[in-house]
Amino acid sequence: MKHHQNHNHSLNKFHSPEGQHNRRGNIFALSAVLMVVILGFTAFTVDTGYITLTKAQLQNTSDAAALAALIEIADGYGPGSGLTSSQVLTNAQQAATDVAAENRAGDVHSVYTDSARDVRLGQYTWNSATQSWDKLWGVAPYNMVEVTLHRDQSGSALGDRPLDLFFAPVLGTDQATVSVSSTAVMQPGSGFSTTGSGGGGGDTEDGECPCGNPQILPIALDIETWTDLMNGIGSDSYSYNESTGAVTSGADGILECSLYPYGNQSLPPGNRGTVDLGSNNNSTADISRQILYGLNADDLSYFGGEITFDENGELELNGDTGLSAGIKDELEAIKGQPRAIPIFTAVSGPGNNANYTIVKFVGIRIMYVKLTGKPADKKVIIQPAPFVDNCVIPGDLPVTQDSIFAPSSIIN
Repeated sequence: MKHHQNHNHSLNKFHSPEGQHNRRGNIFALSAVLMVVILGFTAFTVDTGYITLTKAQLQNTSDAAALAALIEIADGYGPGSGLTSSQVLTNAQQAATDVAAENRAGDVHSVYTDSARDVRLGQYTWNSATQSWDKLWGVAPYNMVEVTLHRDQSGSALGDRPLDLFFAPVLGTDQATVSVSSTAVMQPGSGFSTTGSGGGGGDTEDGECPCGNPQILPIALDIETWTDLMNGIGSDSYSYNESTGAVTSGADGILECSLYPYGNQSLPPGNRGTVDLGSNNNSTADISRQILYGLNADDLSYFGGEITFDENGELELNGDTGLSAGIKDELEAIKGQPRAIPIFTAVSGPGNNANYTIVKFVGIRIMYVKLTGKPADKKVIIQPAPFVDNCVIPGDLPVTQDSIFAPSSIIN
């Protein structure tokens, strides 16, 4: 009997209570729920990361595409380009499309752009009344471009279709939509500096400015002659080839004027429009250097590191005597290249004592040079040209057809 009782006790010892079965069932149920939660977090983490990566790739691509389009806008700016607004638009849209296609985003190895839908041009100009920048879309001359890239076009079989996800379809979400935009502008220039930002700056080896040398010719032109040129009054005897940079005889549709001597008929005796952009003791060697290589940091140091206009929008420059035949070769060497020249409204005093009142800088290219022989045969012929320079100081200015520009920048 005692033995029988011990046997029952032994059986009871290994018998699983009913509550333990319930606990195991609860664990299995909880595990199933947790698996769903974990899968959800995995889907969220992986797919969110994928969406973020794709958006970043699209943003980088739209930035690059906008800057590429702005290069075409710069080359086609103003009356000196020889291109119509329609041609500039087409070139800019094509440049943006080409650059976008060289990049990947998400599962698309070549980013798709609908140029008519995704690339638009406009004018970025200062509004003095509101003291703010206006974005005038579709208004020429253009100095602004916006590129929008899409992964949000439902039903599209192209590269702008929504982004396919990895894990989210398990939870009922198959795709995500993404779109980005970039706006790039060329801001009108208000002067020149050693850094291009108007903040001054140090010298570099051989006197070169940190931003490169400002490409300004030390020869001024009167505003009447320039205004006539902007209003369609001028000759057209020489042709500039944008592809090769060559200048030849024959019309190209871009009007020309004389920088010397006819453009400056009202100059005082002993002066032919040359100005001191640097030391007042400029020699012919200094002028030759500035023509070929632009101003260096030492030249700009005489202006405190930057050439800017006063509160009246004026800049006083000292004149130089004559226009030496010694700079003929230098002017010949830069034919077809863009340069800035100062435009003056008034000049007083003879020769080296002349003082010029400068009101703006404009972009030009030299088309013809003759500084030898009889005085009546001497001339320097120019035509307007687009001008963008790393050393230009961006300013709060309205856009005009003869604006000069600071380098391209992304504003959003």
